[in-house]
Amino acid sequence: MESAELKQFVIDKVEDLKAKDVVVLDISERSNIADFMVVCSGTSKTHVKAIAENLVVEAKRANLHINGVEGRESSEWVLVDLGDVILHVMQDKTRDFYELEKLWTEKPV
Repeated sequence: MESAELKQFVIDKVEDLKAKDVVVLDISERSNIADFMVVCSGTSKTHVKAIAENLVVEAKRANLHINGVEGRESSEWVLVDLGDVILHVMQDKTRDFYELEKLWTEKPV
């Protein structure tokens, strides 16, 4: 699956579980770890975990390779690495604290 198709797959799966404030960051020019980051919020630890787990289940069903999943235990911030696309699902307070969107959109000095 091409990275643009994978990005849309991830967006569709997080929207299936009503993720909030979905933001897509094109990081292809800034990093070699991935082409896109998808950042979204869940309303509770349970919601955050459910959003991430839904993506994992659907990715396996589609025979996609999952490089790793981090943060399932605390479910304040769960990362799902699909290679060209990395999903970050966070609770609002965690997202506000780390400001990933700001970090990845600011130009280097």
